[in-house]
Amino acid sequence: MKKRSFTLLMSALTISATLIGTSPVAAKTDTDTATEETTDKEETTAKDADSENTDNKETDASKSDTLEDGTYTAEFDTDSGMFHVNEANDGKGTLTVKDGKMTIHVSLASKKIVNLFVGKAEDAQKDGAEILEPTTDTVTYSDGMSEEVYGFDIPVPAIDEEFDVALIGTKGKWYDHKVSVKNPVKSDDTDAKKDDKENKDADSKADDTDKDAKDSKTSEGKTLADLNLEDGDYTMDVTLTGGSGRATIDSPAAINVEGDKATATIVWSSPNYDYMLVDGEKYEPVNKDGNSTFEIPVSVFDAEMEVTADTVAMSEPHEIDYTLNFDSTTAKEAEKTAK
Repeated sequence: MKKRSFTLLMSALTISATLIGTSPVAAKTDTDTATEETTDKEETTAKDADSENTDNKETDASKSDTLEDGTYTAEFDTDSGMFHVNEANDGKGTLTVKDGKMTIHVSLASKKIVNLFVGKAEDAQKDGAEILEPTTDTVTYSDGMSEEVYGFDIPVPAIDEEFDVALIGTKGKWYDHKVSVKNPVKSDDTDAKKDDKENKDADSKADDTDKDAKDSKTSEGKTLADLNLEDGDYTMDVTLTGGSGRATIDSPAAINVEGDKATATIVWSSPNYDYMLVDGEKYEPVNKDGNSTFEIPVSVFDAEMEVTADTVAMSEPHEIDYTLNFDSTTAKEAEKTAK
């Protein structure tokens, strides 16, 4: 009897354990866990999708920033003092946009850089590399002097982003550099033209102020009376400073002395000067052909004498300030030529 009771008790315990293992509470817990995992996966997938959509939108926005077709003036920056835009062009080049593709033309400082390559130097030396050939550009400096230099048409992948450009010089070695194109301004931008005009007007007023200051400035040095030169023709060394430093004048200069006046013949290295200003007086060229030649009074020797010369070499006439210094210790009587 006891044995049978024990058997019945064990059977009851087994049935209870089975019922507990399949209870609704346990089943609900498992279901909730599975649901949470599924929800987490769905949220992660949604976040990834949102992130991907955001990236795509940013990429699309970047593409939409492409400049419209046309011609622009843009800054061309490099990482080298030896590889840069010619000073006559104020660090800028001409950016052309056509069918979404951008190319900038830049005039360099000389003819020492003979080829460019958009990319790394090692790739420039591989077969099939697209090497950029130079153009011959003529640049005009602020003092009217002109010079031939090399220029290049460089493909531009993006604005305001650095990209690789390799160069090779006359020594035949490729070098890596970083460049960027910035601040494009459309050539027919009326606001830019207006700003340019205002800047020129401001510069003109500043020049007038400088001239007034110069008129009030007294120069030290010797006068003609101090030199005790008799009337006649002489030569005298003269130095020129000012401008970009590229313009020169003939030295020695011819000096004519008559009474209490000395007149110097100034021969420029350019034919593009159309008048000179000395002590507020305007002097026209005395020649029609060849380099610009002027006859101007000499007010002081062995000291800086301030003059202004107007050049027509640029798109608009431009007055440039210079100083002349006549060295009286080099004065010699001019050789008389047989008539």
